[in-house]
Amino acid sequence: MTELKLNFPDRFLWGTATAAHQVEGNNSNNDWSLFEQQPGAIWHDDRSGRACDWWQNAEQDFDLMAEMGHNTHRLSVEWSRIEPEEGAFDSRAVGRYREMLEGLRSRDIEPMVTLFHFTTPLWLAHKGGWSNPAVIGYFRRFVSHAVDQLGDLVNLWCTINEPNVYAALGYGLGEHAPGEKSLLLYSRVLGNLLQAHAAAYRVIHALRGDAQVGLVKNVQIFEPLDLTHRASGTLSRLLDYMFNTLTLSAVADGRLQIPLSPGLSAHGPLIDSVDFWGLNYYNRQRVSLSNRDGGRLSVLQPTPGAQISDFGRNGTYGEVYPAGLYRALARLKRFRKPIYITENGLPDRDDDLRPAFLLSHLAQVQRAIREGLDVRGYYHWTFTDNFEWAEGWALRFGLVALDPQTQIRTPRPSAKLYAEIASQNAITREMVAQYAPQLLQEIFPHA
Repeated sequence: MTELKLNFPDRFLWGTATAAHQVEGNNSNNDWSLFEQQPGAIWHDDRSGRACDWWQNAEQDFDLMAEMGHNTHRLSVEWSRIEPEEGAFDSRAVGRYREMLEGLRSRDIEPMVTLFHFTTPLWLAHKGGWSNPAVIGYFRRFVSHAVDQLGDLVNLWCTINEPNVYAALGYGLGEHAPGEKSLLLYSRVLGNLLQAHAAAYRVIHALRGDAQVGLVKNVQIFEPLDLTHRASGTLSRLLDYMFNTLTLSAVADGRLQIPLSPGLSAHGPLIDSVDFWGLNYYNRQRVSLSNRDGGRLSVLQPTPGAQISDFGRNGTYGEVYPAGLYRALARLKRFRKPIYITENGLPDRDDDLRPAFLLSHLAQVQRAIREGLDVRGYYHWTFTDNFEWAEGWALRFGLVALDPQTQIRTPRPSAKLYAEIASQNAITREMVAQYAPQLLQEIFPHA
């Protein structure tokens, strides 16, 4: 029989993902608000400002989500709002988050809540932030309060978003807040993040035994641009180890084995500290190492001829590589835990790539499910264009276009496609023919 549809499991979750600082607006009490004031820290010297105005009116986007048939949304709660001063919790901020969560639930949208998504309260930043081992206790206290106050509205919790990315960009490369550049600090921060995750996992289960708790891991594909170039291959494996394997192995066997950091090797509580994995996947990184001109290294170089997304301050954001999502999912298979794709998307202001991106990547997700992986949901990054950290407002990831000055929202064609996929819980041949006919033979080879 000719296959005309790629079906997804019953009760599959279809939604989008956001982070508090990127959408809420007018927060001057975390380290990112401080980082934004440094000249040149943000591309074009942009500021988050009003962002997407969620602190005042997130419900306008919740209405749009419901109209588009989304049945879930991943959002984060802002630590600096809930605990604006050390040990002092703000009941009004907690109340606003309760309104948001109740607003999602009243629209039949299941919330997934992230407890740390890149922003640290100023009072904690002044103590060294995540480089200070005391942060583990501070985070445990914050999590305990947040879950105590909000846990009746949340079944799905993410403890830490992308510990590898946060440690690398904030403390290793200095491109994100707090702007440090130290391999030692990168190692220390990654260790503290993972220990904080394990502590939070146990706090959440002590308070809400029926909750599901996960860690969000960004998995990138590192490959040499020239497969025959030995040095590039070696460097690719080293980058993969530092970026991917370190975190995954730490959770698998309880040991964080960072080169040059022998004091950070033992973390037994990490074992059995996930009920599910959150997987963030964006693109493939091609590694090139040449001795010409004194040596040249690029880990962001796309494959020649590959389709590429919009350009950021350092060049293209990356190549479109759908098979990488399948490969990233396969890396999590050994854990035998459910998987949610907690972020996947691309910057595409004119929306000429996003429809095909959605269809091709979701076809890889369906392939993984067909082969036995327990994938339970897909969260596209993101719903509306938002403040994209150090890239400011230049990169547009939204299904819905946003003018940050007027706050006018305009759904892109990809928003309509995603609504159709969510409503049918499937990719159909008709969808592909309408939105990306060039993919028909790839997605439905026997139709």
